Amino acid sequence: MSDKHISRQFDADLEHLSSRFFEMGGLVESQLANAMEALNRFDMGLVEKVVDEERRLNAMEVEIDAECSNIIARRQPIASVLRRLLAFSKGISNLERAGDEARKIAKRTRRIANDTAGRSMNIAEIRSSGHMAGTIFHNALAAFARLDSVEAARIISEDEAIDEQYRAFVRKLPTFMGENPRIITSALDYVSIASAIERIGDHAKNLAELVIYVAKGKDVRHISRDRLEHEALDG
Repeated sequence: MSDKHISRQFDADLEHLSSRFFEMGGLVESQLANAMEALNRFDMGLVEKVVDEERRLNAMEVEIDAECSNIIARRQPIASVLRRLLAFSKGISNLERAGDEARKIAKRTRRIANDTAGRSMNIAEIRSSGHMAGTIFHNALAAFARLDSVEAARIISEDEAIDEQYRAFVRKLPTFMGENPRIITSALDYVSIASAIERIGDHAKNLAELVIYVAKGKDVRHISRDRLEHEALDG
């Protein structure tokens, strides 16, 4: 087999892997959107749809990870390609976990739907943070597709806004529960939903960090924001 043929096959393997990765990312995006819409409308059909997709996500994670390992073992890629393969492997773990969080949102929604008092709670912060999480998750996947390190750095800085919405919701809970003890169970379910959204934001942030790792060859986990922006912009 010629070197040219081997190179074309390697490119095809990478393209197929990339396609599967973004297929999985699109499924997680859909799960999050459906989970938030289920919460907005207490739509049990959407709840069940989100819950049922878990098996598909789990299977995709195993299949894609195996494909990454096989390519590494067979091709022994150069450093830049190896970084990309490792990013796919780590990225699918974040995708699967984000899907798990969407499922948690759906399952908590199913519980709240049976509580009239809980359904009437003001959850503006949760709705806002859910929208933000969906946006940065989408943008993280787009940055991954383009290996856009500048956009990735912006996504990482925006994750703090989701954290603040989570804290704002938790701060007002004692007042809600004091005024109406009947909502305590649902209030705790809403805290779990808010926490799940916050973690989805964290997974989007992790994907963005992987973009910088692939594009710049720098591990930017656990470094200051100023230094992260420098690494993202450094040519």
